[in-house]
Amino acid sequence: GNDDPTPVPPGYHGTSVGYPSSMNHDGVRGVAYNNNVAHVRCVSKVHLKGREEAETIAGALRWVLENRKKYNITTVNLSPVDDERHQKPVPTVIDDALIALRDANVWVSSPCGNHHYTDGISWPACQPHCFAIGGTIPGERTAHLDRYGNTDLLATAAATSSSNAYAAACSMILREAFDVANFDWNEEGNNIPEALMSVFQKSGVAIHDEESGRDFRELNLTSALEYVGLPKIK
Repeated sequence: GNDDPTPVPPGYHGTSVGYPSSMNHDGVRGVAYNNNVAHVRCVSKVHLKGREEAETIAGALRWVLENRKKYNITTVNLSPVDDERHQKPVPTVIDDALIALRDANVWVSSPCGNHHYTDGISWPACQPHCFAIGGTIPGERTAHLDRYGNTDLLATAAATSSSNAYAAACSMILREAFDVANFDWNEEGNNIPEALMSVFQKSGVAIHDEESGRDFRELNLTSALEYVGLPKIK
């Protein structure tokens, strides 16, 4: 009900990261100061007990859908986890909004979870129209934290909430690169989010996870930008 971005317990790092990243005030600039971050609070806490707050999450996603053109929203960092092991989607009221956002070319991704599960990932990451982002150990290119066959991409971080933040931010950069490089994304997917993920997967570092016996791809933004035709970054 106000414009104060300070996290209010039990909420915490989402707003404390997003606000300074987009800050551009009296000479103080965040790393993405020319961009905008819309803080849409839809859960009481990140670690949910089951899908108890699916209705408010659905409401937030519908708000994004209705306001995406007004605020030029291209990306949703959907942060909640239920800390369970899902090998298949769990139907809830958020699914229609996820489908509509994907069709509207809005990227939506969620963290897989942080319990080192290899037999399932958290909801809502397990939903088919929400990209599931797992993690790799910084500096080691080793998969860790929650992952399964329904994990779409890994990103280096100590927690998958950070992995997901990196993936969402990198998707925004790659989306702009599509335009700058005049890249024909239609060859990569049926919509822009699918094309972005396809490029990340094709250009990412191959990771074989001995513990789960599965193969993943680790996000490499530099390689993704080169894939779409931008000059090599030195």
